[in-house]
Amino acid sequence: MIEIIAEIGQNHNGDISLAKEMIAVAKDNGADAVKFQVYDVNHIFTQEDNPWYEYNCITELSKKDVVALSEECKKQSIEFIASAFDPERVYWLEEINVKRHKIASRSINDNKLIDAMLKTNKPIIVSLGMWEGFKFPEIQTKESIFYLYCVSKYPTEMSDLKLDKIDFKKYSGFSDHTIGITAAKIAISKGAKIIEKHFTLDKNMYGPDHKGSMTPKELKELNIFRKQAEIL
Repeated sequence: MIEIIAEIGQNHNGDISLAKEMIAVAKDNGADAVKFQVYDVNHIFTQEDNPWYEYNCITELSKKDVVALSEECKKQSIEFIASAFDPERVYWLEEINVKRHKIASRSINDNKLIDAMLKTNKPIIVSLGMWEGFKFPEIQTKESIFYLYCVSKYPTEMSDLKLDKIDFKKYSGFSDHTIGITAAKIAISKGAKIIEKHFTLDKNMYGPDHKGSMTPKELKELNIFRKQAEIL
């Protein structure tokens, strides 16, 4: 089975009503799960080194927001996933009983966060966008850890990818930041079982991730492609 995770991330732009609409649209167009980012903006960013600091403040989700979005996912019969960026927010996700956790590329060396997730004994998806080289990190201690090939550039140019060198018998899948869905299709054709890609209702909306996100039309096309690939 090939899985598509539509990463809403911050693309709700701080509007929970929009986030709920995006959950429904993602479900309607073939996503198996939607993913959000759950963070304390001042834990991971400073105003001085982040041009999107104010935007990140607006899009920070409260515990109440997380519960509301989780409930909306249950209503829409789609899995809720989130990248937590600190142990406290891992506990938030445990309270709503997520099925699995996600480690974002920027958190790949955050031992406290990783330990908190490992203690849940749940599957963990790990993006390796900020991991140096092709050696896997030390946390590859369980069969329930799934690594995604990733390039942490937003958006990623096709020329920056090394999909021809990636063995998807080792990597479980691909976290895609390119424009369009060509790279995701290539990854599927090479054996990727998980495709994670940012999702938006409008690429022209304000925010750092919309441009490299897939639209509902592109998600639907990717869903058709993966179904065809599963038959082969």
